[in-house]
Amino acid sequence: MFMGEYHHTIDAKGRLIVPVKFRDNLGEQFVLTRGLDQCLFGYPMAEWSLLTEKLKALPLTKKDARSFTRFFFSAATECDIDKQGRINIPAPLISYGQLEKECVILGVSNRIEIWSKPLWEDYFATSEDSFAEIAESMIGFDI
Repeated sequence: MFMGEYHHTIDAKGRLIVPVKFRDNLGEQFVLTRGLDQCLFGYPMAEWSLLTEKLKALPLTKKDARSFTRFFFSAATECDIDKQGRINIPAPLISYGQLEKECVILGVSNRIEIWSKPLWEDYFATSEDSFAEIAESMIGFDI
């Protein structure tokens, strides 16, 4: 399980340090792709396989299903963690996530998320104000 918030910088070559606490669960190779809310999602290979099977089951005849799978899979890439604990993020994902210098890496249950620091701060500030309402809407999920 992934949890926690870590701050690192991305260098000019697109390399970003993966927090030590995430490396074992991610494995030597994992999948990085576009996430929701303009962040990147990173999945261990086993989790990616489960997700892939679920997405394959979506009906091809539904426009939203086609759009979502295109969005999700077209930017997906396998990442290797180097000896310094870094990954190399491809330019299209850097652009999508607006990653410039300071990044925030989050552990979110079965995945990691990589955010630009300004986008994360904006998202967090907005969500923090409505956290009680969000929590109330989760009642039906037995949480």
